[in-house]
Amino acid sequence: MSDDKAIFAANKKRFLGAWPRIADELTGYLKDAKMPDNAVQWFTKSLDYNTPGGKLNRGISVVDTVEILLGKQLEGEEYYKVAILGWCIELLQAFFLVSDDIMDQSVTRRGQPCWYRVTESGIPPISNVGNIAINDAFMLEASIYQLLRRHFKSHPCYVQFFETFQDVTFKTEMGQLIDLITAPEDKVDLSQFNLQRHSLIVIYKTAYYSFYLPVALGMYYVGITSPALHEQAQSILIPMGEYFQIQDDYLDAFGTPEQIGKIGTDIIDNKCAWPINIALQKAAPEQRRLLDENYGVKNSDAEARVKKLYHELEIPAIYQKYEQESHVRVSKLIEQVDETPIDGASVGMKREVYAAFLRKIYARAK
Repeated sequence: MSDDKAIFAANKKRFLGAWPRIADELTGYLKDAKMPDNAVQWFTKSLDYNTPGGKLNRGISVVDTVEILLGKQLEGEEYYKVAILGWCIELLQAFFLVSDDIMDQSVTRRGQPCWYRVTESGIPPISNVGNIAINDAFMLEASIYQLLRRHFKSHPCYVQFFETFQDVTFKTEMGQLIDLITAPEDKVDLSQFNLQRHSLIVIYKTAYYSFYLPVALGMYYVGITSPALHEQAQSILIPMGEYFQIQDDYLDAFGTPEQIGKIGTDIIDNKCAWPINIALQKAAPEQRRLLDENYGVKNSDAEARVKKLYHELEIPAIYQKYEQESHVRVSKLIEQVDETPIDGASVGMKREVYAAFLRKIYARAK
């Protein structure tokens, strides 16, 4: 195992170690309200089924950001407080995924049935989760604000924590709306696709909550409140998030299941992904007809025809050029960061916060 992988594995293990205490706090709200035992059990299962099973990059990045800004490893209760902010992002992610799976009628998530499709809840008198998952999604989101109220009400940036979560949530939901109306799974219309629309979708649906939110929370935690520094953070992290999603789109089409840990489905699912938008830009009339006839069609032969055309249009080479140019562009933005504390903050912004993020994603293969 490489040093970076070993460090991330240790950080993930530590971060996961905070989850049982957080989950107990959340289920404690139901117990305090004298909710029946099966309601407490249901909420407990929803929390554990939907929240801690992912890569946890977003949540861990809050801890990483604070440790870089303070120049020390967090310990004890201070670690727990920062981990709570990280787990709030993971709860937000869980809320998005449970909702998204219902909207997309997805079958599996993280190698197990989507929550709404669970048929053996083990909690009487209900067996099938079904549409109860809608309320469970609401409770996952509401859990964020319960934790913020309990742990950060006396923090100088309490209001900023609340407002940042609410603003980023709304931005993500706007991105989801654009995605849903641009590429409904049951109606393929490639005339709705273009790179400008794709950029809007990925910036709003992914970049804000996956890249800006972890860093913003870390900045507020240590007292970096300058609007100029938060605007600068967005100017670096939003392009980084867009690059990350384009990378994800590319791997969905060109990565192997062994590489990416799943079977890519963007072509079959009619996703407004980066490769199809590049193909639409480059396609000759006959090639465009092939895309219209095969993109979003639910069979592997149609998918194979689209992938063959992607290679003919040299999309892998276009991606490699884009990846290199993106790395150079973001690296230059990072170099321009002034680390001097401003606006009364005791610490300044650190270039390493952004550089660490970029190292995690550049030239990744999964």
